[in-house]
Amino acid sequence: MRKWKRFQHALRHAFALQPIGQPFASDEIALLEKVAGAIVKRGMATPALVFLESLGPLHFLGSQVMHGLKPFLDLACNPTELERLAVILERRDSLERLSSCIQEQANIPA
Repeated sequence: MRKWKRFQHALRHAFALQPIGQPFASDEIALLEKVAGAIVKRGMATPALVFLESLGPLHFLGSQVMHGLKPFLDLACNPTELERLAVILERRDSLERLSSCIQEQANIPA
């Protein structure tokens, strides 16, 4: 029984993501605002917001897809920013923050 308890304790946080509520760093906020600005500049604010709302439960999977497509996305995007964005999107509250940045820049009421 004691081995089982140790095993449970060892795996307690094996698949844990970063908890909600930790503040974003200033460079993370700047990157999210840059992404939001690019979306708004292209007139894609509303479709992007609908997409982000529907993607909610799958945000972590989306960030992992970005890691997998990195060799192809590097051709069109800054590789360093792309890597940082993928890491930011692993956070649970990142989509809410990106949505609010898009709404602020597009002047869409919440």
